[in-house]
Amino acid sequence: MTDSTKGWALITGASSGIGEAFARRLAAESHDLVIVARRLELLEKLAEELEGRHGVRVKVEPADLSSEADVERVVERVRETEPLSMLVNNAGFSTAARFVEADLESQLRMIRVHNLAAVRLVHAALPGMLARGRGSIINVSSMAGLVPAPYNAIYDATKAFLVLFSEGLHQELQGTGVRVQALCPGYTHTGFHAAIGVDRKIPEPFWLTPEEVVDASLSALEKGTVVCVPGWKQRLFASFLLSLPRPLRYRLVRLVER
Repeated sequence: MTDSTKGWALITGASSGIGEAFARRLAAESHDLVIVARRLELLEKLAEELEGRHGVRVKVEPADLSSEADVERVVERVRETEPLSMLVNNAGFSTAARFVEADLESQLRMIRVHNLAAVRLVHAALPGMLARGRGSIINVSSMAGLVPAPYNAIYDATKAFLVLFSEGLHQELQGTGVRVQALCPGYTHTGFHAAIGVDRKIPEPFWLTPEEVVDASLSALEKGTVVCVPGWKQRLFASFLLSLPRPLRYRLVRLVER
């Protein structure tokens, strides 16, 4: 294997879906990788494939980002990985239930994974990026962070946090060479939506593949787009909903989510 010319990229939630698509795309572009997820066997299989196919180095870091000890271990990995050129905070999950009926621990775990872990990893990555005058941070949010819906109150709130966090960081980091993006995909074929039964309700034209989401994200990153909604149909739908008075927006969203 040869040394990468593009530095290291650390990706959480890299064992499947959008995270795996990021890993495949960045390895093909000659990034060395640190891939993080809970399922060790999937990480090891992906690492072996990407090393063999692209000649890059791939380090595996099994971790549950709802665990304080595991987050601390990944934070240390971020600090010791040089040069870390990209951080992709993609790990996440959802539930579908009324907040009052949902398991409270699962909701708190969601906050720890989506928000607390992401904040800690960004805080660990920034000093090195700022010292080098370059780097990219992608926080994977969701269209749900722009247009919240019922039965996912905590999920939507955590994704909205990532959007505002990214926008605030973007303003702080202007002129430093460090880029920040909130990636807000809509319906994506990852198995994520199938787990909560959404895949049966949404027509196929409104779906994207993980590869399409990653393509849109990296293209938008090069253009300096801070909030990226992949897909023109998704962008049009989000813009339409956001233009409506809140009571009407709530009605339409409830119809979609029903």
